[in-house]
Amino acid sequence: MFTSQGPTLRELAVQAMSSIERGYDLLAPKFDQTPFRTPDRMLDAVEETLARHEAPFDAGLDVCCGTGAGLGMLRRLCTGRVTGIDLSSGMLAEAGLAHPEADLLRADARQLPAALGDSYDLAVSFGAFGHFLPEERPAVFSGVHTALRPGGVFAFPIGAPIPPSRPAWWAVSGFDAAMRVRNAVWRPPFVMYYRTFPLGGVRTDLRAAGFTVETLPLDHFGRRPDGTPRWRLVLARKAS
Repeated sequence: MFTSQGPTLRELAVQAMSSIERGYDLLAPKFDQTPFRTPDRMLDAVEETLARHEAPFDAGLDVCCGTGAGLGMLRRLCTGRVTGIDLSSGMLAEAGLAHPEADLLRADARQLPAALGDSYDLAVSFGAFGHFLPEERPAVFSGVHTALRPGGVFAFPIGAPIPPSRPAWWAVSGFDAAMRVRNAVWRPPFVMYYRTFPLGGVRTDLRAAGFTVETLPLDHFGRRPDGTPRWRLVLARKAS
């Protein structure tokens, strides 16, 4: 969980009562010492799967790159330039320290700059989709679609639904409920929900944005008792 170098409870409370942008600006210097950073195990699983089924790529784009956890993976998969975008200037500053060779751009994923258009062969995103309400997904997916070249791939992991019999279901449900209450009584809002990104709805929105969609099992994380994978890699492809 949290390390001794990570944020204090007070710092986390201040972040939670801030806007998304301001909250991550505050958390950025210690973000990599929190459990919110995408684990290396997940990054390695996605990289291995993409390398086996899809690579090589030319240019790569990390949507909501944060402190740059996915940028190293893109550099290994892509032969050309690598770009990270994020709303938080604080997170981008940390990403720049870790990956000085990457192009970094402050931008809202719901309104990607037109200058990105038709420039990338691979786009990825890790751990950011909970920050977008379901009605905001089409804008995010449409922007990524525009940023990709024909035949380009938008790849991201998605977990299987947690059954109510698991303690984790109650934990994430309780977190989402607490965030809804917080956002109902406090401004600015801090959008972060764990149960608003189901595969069915995501697939529908990706197809509406112009992608074809397939999934690959991330068997690094095993399978559920019914034989379905605990994690899948979504591959959304722009038509050639």
